[in-house]
Amino acid sequence: MTNSPLLSLDARYYTDASIFEAEQRGLLARTWQFAGHASELQNPGDYFTFDLAGESLFCIRDDKEDLKCFYNVCQHRAHRLLTGSGNTRLITCPYHAWNYHLSGKLRAGPNIKAVSGFNIDNICLTEVRVENFHGFIFVNLDTNALPMDHWFPNVRDQLADYVPDINQLKPLQWVEVPEQCNWKVSVENYSECYHCKLNHRTFATGVVKPETYDIQPQGYCLRHTTECQNLDKMTYPINLDANAHAGDYSSWFLWPLFSFQVYPGNILNTYHWRAIDADHVVLWRGWYSVEGKADRTIESLAQQDRDTTVAEDIGLVESVQQGLKSRGYKPGPLVIDPAGGVDSEHSIATLQQWMRNTDGHYFD
Repeated sequence: MTNSPLLSLDARYYTDASIFEAEQRGLLARTWQFAGHASELQNPGDYFTFDLAGESLFCIRDDKEDLKCFYNVCQHRAHRLLTGSGNTRLITCPYHAWNYHLSGKLRAGPNIKAVSGFNIDNICLTEVRVENFHGFIFVNLDTNALPMDHWFPNVRDQLADYVPDINQLKPLQWVEVPEQCNWKVSVENYSECYHCKLNHRTFATGVVKPETYDIQPQGYCLRHTTECQNLDKMTYPINLDANAHAGDYSSWFLWPLFSFQVYPGNILNTYHWRAIDADHVVLWRGWYSVEGKADRTIESLAQQDRDTTVAEDIGLVESVQQGLKSRGYKPGPLVIDPAGGVDSEHSIATLQQWMRNTDGHYFD
């Protein structure tokens, strides 16, 4: 007797607006999400705003130079407090001029002393969990969430091994890539290389050796590993003697919407997905250099990536989204090789199991 093959998820997981709304209330509000880079907040009062799970938030450096994150809403009558990015001495609401210390505590407001029993010490902006992960700021709306090192074991140390200068890196460029598909379609595409040899010729022949490619779970992380291509075939120069991992490629996909990716030569880049609605996602492609200084090799590689892998993937994921809406589509079996490897979708089985998890921890 043989086991039946594992089928892919039903199309409704990618097309149903009500499922996306449930993800906003549940999954995306209860997992660690990338907010921005710490280099954007170098001085007390530096801040930036962003949206997450239907909420407006802002990160700020307080007077003690600690990183803080707050819901972007005044505790008086719910007006938005900040827009964009910048520097401020106080957080002042533009509606009635209630103002808050950088710590989030209310400082003053017009005529509040006239209110009997008003206790200024009881009013503070609503804080959000925040972690600094090698300069990358992550937040979680779940106040009871376990730390990132629990969710993604060993990733912090592994990144430091693969990118020895990671704590000196700053963004060199961030490129916004809109995709007309569900975020899970784009994430699944990233999380397997079964399609790489056919669809990503430059990546598969000029960056990595596909025959050495594998992906394995590591907590709620999918760890990609492979060797660099032969030096005479590489599309950019690397020095194999620079350090132990100079010839390696690895990425760490942090469920559900972020990935650290290290190209051969210890070049760090990131993928960051922002889910818009059931049919749209925006991918932020990030590249980093020491102190954010111009680097010809990294800039050339980033351009190559945009012209090849990124452009190629847009067509793939958008075609899949269209196909998921077809009456003719029925979920097919995943190709799972017990030995793993590049021609296996075992990583998709792991992802889809996380997506199927409806015990209340992820989906509302």
